[in-house]
Amino acid sequence: MSSEQSEEDAREELLRLELQLMEPEFRRDRNRVAELLAPDFVEFGSSGTIWSRDGILSLLEMEVIYSRPDVRDFVCRMLCDSVALVTYRTVHASVDARETKEVVRSSIWRKDGAGWRICFHQGTRMTATP
Repeated sequence: MSSEQSEEDAREELLRLELQLMEPEFRRDRNRVAELLAPDFVEFGSSGTIWSRDGILSLLEMEVIYSRPDVRDFVCRMLCDSVALVTYRTVHASVDARETKEVVRSSIWRKDGAGWRICFHQGTRMTATP
């Protein structure tokens, strides 16, 4: 298998997993989310909060209102055979569609015997430029 083909395979799989983590029902299922989070997972949230694995599992389990954002500009870069960096933007429209919130996101995924698991995620809110 060529490295280009394996990189494309990883891109497709990691996009699928990132989208899965944005599905409201999936997010509230602690066991299913836990399968994708590495034991050393950490998140730097777009709010500025630093989340541990247990903290994010508890937060998502209690999440009541969440709508899946649009995902744009998804890129996967293989850092080595078993580690990938994915970057993308999410766009959330307000209920009345008058405002949008755009966040630049990055995740580091590591492949082990259980498959791909996310070990780091960061979201950075975009601010309007004058």
